[in-house]
Amino acid sequence: MMLTSELKGTVPNEMFETLEQRGIKSLTPPQETAVKMGLLKGGNFLIASPTASGKTFIAEMAMLNAVLRHRKKAVYVAPMRALVNEKYEELKEAYPFLKIAMSIGDLDSLDQWLSGYDIVFVSTEKFDSLIRHGLNWLDDVGCVVVDEVHMLDDPGRGPTLEILITKLRRLCAHAQILALSATVGNAKEVAQWLDAELVESDYRPVRLEKGVTFSGRAYYLDREEELDGASTVPEVRIVQDTLSRGKQILVFYSTKRNAEASAERLSQVVEGALTPSERVKLAELGKEILHALSKPTAQCEKEAKMVARGVAFHHSGLVNAQRHAIENAFKANLLKVICSTPTLALGVNLPAHTVLVRDTSRYSEGMGSEKLSVNEVTQLFGRAGRPKYDKEGRGLLIAKAHAEIMDLYQRYINAELEPISSKLGVQPILRMHVLAFIATRMLRTKEGILAFLKETLYGYQFANTRELEILLSNVLNELELWRFVDRKGSVYEPTRIGQRVSELYIDPLSAKWLIDTLPKATDDISYLFTVCNTLEMRPHVKATEEAFELLPGYDHLLEGSVINYEVDEPEKSLGTALALRDWANETPERDIVKSYNTTPGTLFVKLNNADWMLYASTELAKLIHVGVSHLLELRVRTKYGVRKELLDLIRLEQVGRVRARLMYNNGIRRVADLRLPGSAEKVQGLFGKEVAKKILEQL
Repeated sequence: MMLTSELKGTVPNEMFETLEQRGIKSLTPPQETAVKMGLLKGGNFLIASPTASGKTFIAEMAMLNAVLRHRKKAVYVAPMRALVNEKYEELKEAYPFLKIAMSIGDLDSLDQWLSGYDIVFVSTEKFDSLIRHGLNWLDDVGCVVVDEVHMLDDPGRGPTLEILITKLRRLCAHAQILALSATVGNAKEVAQWLDAELVESDYRPVRLEKGVTFSGRAYYLDREEELDGASTVPEVRIVQDTLSRGKQILVFYSTKRNAEASAERLSQVVEGALTPSERVKLAELGKEILHALSKPTAQCEKEAKMVARGVAFHHSGLVNAQRHAIENAFKANLLKVICSTPTLALGVNLPAHTVLVRDTSRYSEGMGSEKLSVNEVTQLFGRAGRPKYDKEGRGLLIAKAHAEIMDLYQRYINAELEPISSKLGVQPILRMHVLAFIATRMLRTKEGILAFLKETLYGYQFANTRELEILLSNVLNELELWRFVDRKGSVYEPTRIGQRVSELYIDPLSAKWLIDTLPKATDDISYLFTVCNTLEMRPHVKATEEAFELLPGYDHLLEGSVINYEVDEPEKSLGTALALRDWANETPERDIVKSYNTTPGTLFVKLNNADWMLYASTELAKLIHVGVSHLLELRVRTKYGVRKELLDLIRLEQVGRVRARLMYNNGIRRVADLRLPGSAEKVQGLFGKEVAKKILEQL
């Protein structure tokens, strides 16, 4: 075992001094191997080792080495915003003397201020967007950390990550690239593609037992055990057993509905195991969850009730404030059980003693039901065992019959991880990136783009030049037909509008649809339908009866449009537009969620996406000489959920849609009205002294 004291003189002194304060006294095997293989001498590395094996500290050493020893910048990239935020907070706390920044938001901004920082934490899309906008500090980058590199295999996020890594290898040729993952079945192949040293390890600081349960017993590789408790319902029995050990458990389900239903069932078991002080704290947490929205929805009420009993459900339907409160309470050992969909394993680091994967299949719109992969189950099991609290963790599956025990064991526990394969070779995905190559003038010929694509993982794995060439020809023809690029001989140049589409970071197909349709839009619904019928707004909410009834009135928007060929079920797009219309007309969240069979979390994701697409629509409308006043007003109304008459009041900080309406109904109809005699007293009567003071100070 290598002691951190042996790093003196190897790592920068400033880093060495912080190790003792943080209680880091020795290196884990992957960390030791990386150091001995020359991590601090440069060169690319792929670190493939289980969750909690110390990958983040390896990245930390490389980043600090670049910043403090070589006076270069370091960039940390991850696909999920929650993960970027978590790692940013960790490093900022460890190194307060460094200038550390995070940028995960606006995709139409260069963020010039980042040039003054030592370490920059970004999401994949944000870093790609910065490159498109021509950031001027790429030459200063000495180290790029790419976390969760197994996401290359993800059809949604993988292609952008793959293009980004390939770009960085060209644009920052001298920078060290460090790729991290817990699940890479073909680690050697990926390392070869990256021209990287491979550090592969199965080390875990907390021993992980993987098993299958059936009829009150757990079956492991070399032993079996009777589970504590008396229930005949498998997940209830496992929760009873986990509670009897004084531990916490994460249970994963295929759908939001399953997670919620089980949370209700399990809360009846957990409630009796809580201490009086835990009950008091959980009651307070329940109130916080309940009032996260201005008016609680049925889901808020259900979650608050579960939380008060020590259990929470966790999925994309929650709003951020609820999600964070639940995660923090679980980390503090206040909540005993979280019932989640598999998305939780992709985000923050939330370990528990026991992880139960109740459903080994998942349902997704478009794909239907499909089996979880070995990689996914391994990721979920990776949450088992808390390094500071547990000597062992356990990951369990449930067999429905005795004969299924061995089947599950062979399929998920004894099985090899699946290899990562590129998802880049699809025309819609390439469309966006090829336009970016031309718009940034990084690559402007078919031959140049083809050569670049051969350097991607797709090119490395499949190397079918003919197929790639056909795919690329189709994309270039499409972009030329839509007038996003012009061809002059063998060179492609971006048109003014093609340049802007690339900067806006939207799919060229969506941009073409908006350009075709915006001149035909006349009212709120038609503008919102135009925005909601883009690829960026998928998946849509449920199509309501009203959507079916109104659709014929908006058929003219669909006529002759290219988007018709790739977007079906326009009634769902219209249904989503109607949900946004209701929000902009001040319909309470609770009613919208109920009417459109959605969740608060999904609604706010849609609102966030709609805000971006309304902004993009406004920018495109300017270029095609379509009036933008209606779009600008609609964007603000949709952002804040207010009718037109509240637009002036909503400018005030501390004033949202509910307070603005109360002020308006009480005679304060514009900001200027706050100066009238008696207005201060009215505001104080409505909201109390503290809030009134903050509102009036803004005058």
